[in-house]
Amino acid sequence: MFEKILLPTDFSDVAEKALNFVKQLKDAGTQEVVILHVIKKNSPEVIAQYSSIRDFEEVEKEVEGDARKRISRIEKELKECGFNVQVRIETGFPFSEILRVETEENVSAIVIGSHGLSNIKEMLLGSVSESVIRKSKNPIIVVKR
Repeated sequence: MFEKILLPTDFSDVAEKALNFVKQLKDAGTQEVVILHVIKKNSPEVIAQYSSIRDFEEVEKEVEGDARKRISRIEKELKECGFNVQVRIETGFPFSEILRVETEENVSAIVIGSHGLSNIKEMLLGSVSESVIRKSKNPIIVVKR
């Protein structure tokens, strides 16, 4: 049914729950998982760490390197479960990058956490999750926190 899954991650607790859900899809016929991490364009965390363009480029490389290290654990876990795995690290606005990768990779479904790192408990869904649900062309499986 869902042969190829897109798994966006921001490395939050609910993204970890989404990963665990994806692992269960192996028995349902899922063959491939595309892990996606989006480095948020103009992220305050990145901007706050630089004082010049040169510093910004160094910080950007550091942030990407950290993401690659964190995503390699996820990749390893999924490969151990028998999935074919692709890793993508993109820079931009999370919901638009998720939708772009969904189309480029021709996925069957997206498994996404209900809230990310900018978790606002009063909201029913996180803003990225809600935007993806509204605009995606494929089924979305939302994993609650």
